[in-house]
Formats: sequence, structure tokens, C-alpha cells
Amino acid sequence: MPERALTLYRNGSVYSAADPFASAMLVDGGTVAWLGSEQAASSIADSSMRIVDLDGALVAPGFVDSHVHLSDTGEALASLDLSGVRSAAGLLEALESAAGAGDGGTAGVLRGHGWDESRWDDQTLPTSEELARAAGGRAVFLTRVDVHSALVSPALAASAGLSGLDGMDDGGPLAVREALSAARAAARPTDPDDIRALHSAALAHAAATGHVAVVEQAAPHLGGADDLRALAARGGAADEPEVLAYWGQLVGSAREGREVLDGLGAPVLGLAGDLTVDGSIGSRTALLRADYADAPGHRGHGYLTAGQIGEHVAACTELGVQAGFHVIGDGGLDRVLDGFRRAADAVGSDRVRAAGHRLEHAEMVGEAEAAALAALAVTVSAQPLFDAAWGHAGGLYERRLGSRREGMNPFARLLAAGVPVCFGSDSPVCAMSPWDTVRACLTHSDPDQRISARAAFIGHTRAAWRALRHADPLMGQLVPGAPASFAVWRADELMVQVADDRVQAWSTDPRARTPLLPALDTENDPECLQTVHRGRELYRRSGFGA
Repeated sequence: MPERALTLYRNGSVYSAADPFASAMLVDGGTVAWLGSEQAASSIADSSMRIVDLDGALVAPGFVDSHVHLSDTGEALASLDLSGVRSAAGLLEALESAAGAGDGGTAGVLRGHGWDESRWDDQTLPTSEELARAAGGRAVFLTRVDVHSALVSPALAASAGLSGLDGMDDGGPLAVREALSAARAAARPTDPDDIRALHSAALAHAAATGHVAVVEQAAPHLGGADDLRALAARGGAADEPEVLAYWGQLVGSAREGREVLDGLGAPVLGLAGDLTVDGSIGSRTALLRADYADAPGHRGHGYLTAGQIGEHVAACTELGVQAGFHVIGDGGLDRVLDGFRRAADAVGSDRVRAAGHRLEHAEMVGEAEAAALAALAVTVSAQPLFDAAWGHAGGLYERRLGSRREGMNPFARLLAAGVPVCFGSDSPVCAMSPWDTVRACLTHSDPDQRISARAAFIGHTRAAWRALRHADPLMGQLVPGAPASFAVWRADELMVQVADDRVQAWSTDPRARTPLLPALDTENDPECLQTVHRGRELYRRSGFGA
């Protein structure tokens, strides 16, 4: 931000429950000082203020992405983009072209991301020999869109010692589970400058998409403690979104948990996040109660027992930090709820509720499970773009699960049951695209699970701060006294969303007294013009505020 302490934003719209009709906002340093009308803004404007003409733009609380992997996001931004390939032949062609051009490589490994065989007419994967030929013998690591499996070339498999590891098919290129972790570690850059560059790229992208904070889901099997410490060493750079982190490492007692936390050398909010109970539906590693529809006899994989889950939750509860798990399948959720009940029996249900534990994803939640989560005050950190990508009729979830896809990612059910819900992208699995996330909530593949634009927006802003147990209750709001953490958006139209028999419609009726949000059914998506966190400018589009 400029050096002047007072900045007056005027001639626009301000998303604020304190004044739904506010068209101007005064920022004093890092704090929202005043909201009001354009007429009132004209009366208070003076030469001591920097005046920013919004020209009709919207000022709204900055987004918080509740589930990201910054190193993987940085790598995906710099890697071969495979999201558009529609066959094994197309993948091999893209790989051959990148290898010939010397693209996509970090740490001597040619990396790619985003292939999704569920979108291919012929879902047969390339062979190891085909990968080796296309890459000219180079080491290759190509992550599937869900990052729960990867195609690994023979050169990388040999250097990583994958032969004989769990999750590595004999002679095949697909790595999951233990083999995937080993391949990821071998392919990841180790030079500190390279790692810092990945973090910088990911955080710059987050700022340019209106995010004031991101929640890093670190774990030993992902970037590891060195990656987490590298993030912490950035020290909250003034021009970057705030990074808040969880560490997904299992512990069996409060004493062990304290040793882990003290030994990390980096601050974390809890032993939570991507502590994996199961895998993903796309890679058929999510743990189900019944067989996969397209793989009879196979129900996925459970990595933790209910006993381990219970000990972990009890330990974190005693330490006063958040516990949490990655869980997607209904069989995995059964284990999680069993573990939480064991923890409640061990340390007391009131203490478990007070700790504010959380689950990541939790895609298959029925009425009974939602009620159990609400009773335990467990937050669900969800990714609406999963449904947008794979929840439609004929999509991946229907092929993997059949009729069980109905009611997945049940945002309406969770909120109706009283379960706190916050939203994120799981980047690089899905894009850091917050308005697409809001739109996905409005257009959910199951109409019964759609929620309002306001509820979706709150889930991506204020609710995210509450899920982090942030000490300031004004975070994620634009009211006098709140931190000046916001983004400015150019939108085609600003309208209020209302629901009529679960059919979504748009209304500009001022009687609703609801702050205006961008209409998401217009020709152009909202465009981020500026991102500010605690009064510090993180991003500004060229020409804005000049």
C-alpha cells in the first residue's frame, strides 16, 4: 500500500453486513475505519487521504483457501500441463514434445500434472516402455489430477528404488501409496532456492486470485518438514498472502505430540490436514463400505485404524491443538467417527468439542454422519470444485460409485445439521479460483445439496478464519475495526442470490438487505483488481488506482 495512512475507496460497492448499501470504505493503516455512502465519502474526503476511485468495482473480504499444497502448486505452474490430454497417445505426444524442448523439468526430472484417464474414451494408461521412449530416457513423474497416483518412468523408478514397494505394479508405470511417496520424494527439487521459487510462484498466484491467506496442508509424505520450515522462513512477507499450516503426522500420546510439535522448527496450528485415513476416488484408494462399481472386489485402502485415530484425537485434545484427517470415502469416515468416539470416551466429549478438530474433504457424509460431526463440533474443509469436475451424470464419480454419487459433497446437509464448513481448492488438484468455487456451490450436481451464494462466500472467507480458531472474530468481514483484508473485483453485474424451492435465481431487490455479490451467470468472470491484507497490498492489476 502507499505510505499514506488513510485510503478512501469510493464510487463502488462494499460487501458488508454492517452496511449492505455501502459504496465507500476508509482504511486507516491496517484497519477498516469507516463504511458509508458516496455522499458521505465526499464530505469526509480531504487532502490527507489517498483516494481510490473504484469506478463501480466491488470491495469484498479477501478469500482464504482452506486447503492448498504450495510446493506442489508451484511445481504444477511450472510443469507440463496434462489437463487437456484425452488419451494415452495424447499424453505421450505431449511428453515427447516437452522432452524435446527441455520443458517441465525440476531437479533433472521431467514433471507433468493433471492427467485424468476418466475423461478418456479409452482409459488404458501408457506402458513404462512407452513413457521411456517418449521422454528420451529421462526420469519422468506425471501426477494424476488428484495427486494420489502418478505415472513414473523406468529411470525414476530405478533411482527412487520403487521395485518391491507397496503400490508399484510389476512392470507398470503407475505408482500409488508407498511407491508414490517414494517417487514424489525422488522427483522433488532439493535446492533451497528452487523450493523458495516454487513457494513464491504459488503465493503470487494466490494473491492475484483474491486470496489474503492460504492454509498449507503439510505432511511427512508430501513436502516434508524441510518444505514446511522453508515456508516459515519467509516470515510472512509483506507482499504475500498469509500462510497458516497444519502438520499431518500421527501421534499416539500427548507427550509424543509435544515432541513432534517442538521438533518441527516451524509454527503449525495442529497435527491435522493431510493425515491420510484413505486416498481418492479417482485413484480408487478412497475407503468405501461397498465395492467400487467399476472394480468389483475392491473397496480402496485404509491407512489408519479407528484405534490410531482415537489416540491421535485424544492426544491433540489434551495438547489444546487441532487434530484432523484427510478422509473421502464412507468407509474411511466410519473409521474416523469411531476414532472420535473413542477419543471422547478417553478425554471427555466436551474437551473434544472445544478443540475444534477438522476433516479435509469428507465427500461421502450421510444424515447420521452429519449429525455425529455436528455433535463433535468437527469442521469439514471441503472442495466444491470436486463436484464441478467429477460429480455430473456420467462423470468419474458415477463410474466409480454408481448411484452412490448422489448426495456426495453434501454442503446443504452439513450446514443444515450444524456442521461448520469452509472451502478450498486442494490446489494443485483444482485451481485457486474462488468464484468458480462459489459457482460450484450454486450449480451442485445434486440440487438438494446446493447452497446460496452468500453461504458459499462466507465458507470461503469468514468461516475459513473460524475453522482456524483465529483469535480475531472480525477476520473475514468488512466492518469498522476489522482488519483491512479485502480484494477489489470488476464484475459485469452485482446481484443478490435468492432461492425458491431450491431453484437458484438472481434478484436485485434492495429489501433483502443482503450485501451484493457478483452475478456468476454473465459473460465474464469477476476480475481481481487488487488484493490487500491487513492494509498491505499483495497484488494490483496494472492501471488500477492510478
